[in-house]
Amino acid sequence: MKREYIEPFFATLAAANPHPQSELEYTTVFELLAAVLLSAQATDVGVNKATRKLFPVANTPQAILALGLEGLEAHIKTIGLFRSKAKHLMETCRILVERHGGEVPRSREALEALPGVGRKTANVVLNVAFGEPTMAVDTHIFRVGNRTGLAPGKTPLAVEQQLMKRVPAAYAVDSHHWLILLGRYVCLARKPQCHRCSVAAYCDFKPKTTG
Repeated sequence: MKREYIEPFFATLAAANPHPQSELEYTTVFELLAAVLLSAQATDVGVNKATRKLFPVANTPQAILALGLEGLEAHIKTIGLFRSKAKHLMETCRILVERHGGEVPRSREALEALPGVGRKTANVVLNVAFGEPTMAVDTHIFRVGNRTGLAPGKTPLAVEQQLMKRVPAAYAVDSHHWLILLGRYVCLARKPQCHRCSVAAYCDFKPKTTG
């Protein structure tokens, strides 16, 4: 993607969706962390289905610890890899209570020290909860970055680094959401919907398919 296309690319996405939101349902920073931790290799729809049952019962580290491992598993068993995710979430809750006063830490280092929390999850929390201009490169952003030519890279980290360099500051905080939504609903993996893409004019991808 030519440098001069980057500004209008994001301006177009921003005009269509000025205040993009995560599709994960949450009301607190801890609920967001728990939902993102549960979302690995699962859909947001599937995670929301489970957390709608879990969060009314337990939506703090202390409450999840009180629920116990089996109790937690019972609430999230509809999510893939639920046993390992339950263990990670329980251990994360224990660390939050013991080391952070039950609060979600705001530093990348502290977040990545939590079980089941890698760079991508930490980036989501830093961006969505704390408004930091981080870029959580998931499968959608990785595809969009490479296909459009906005941020080509062979690894998620390489794409992240390109995006951090190329996304204009005015769009940095929300760009993560716009790119995910573009990849999830328009720039599909097998059949990109170029004919209904608002930013096709700025994209490197050829040929433009018709549906």
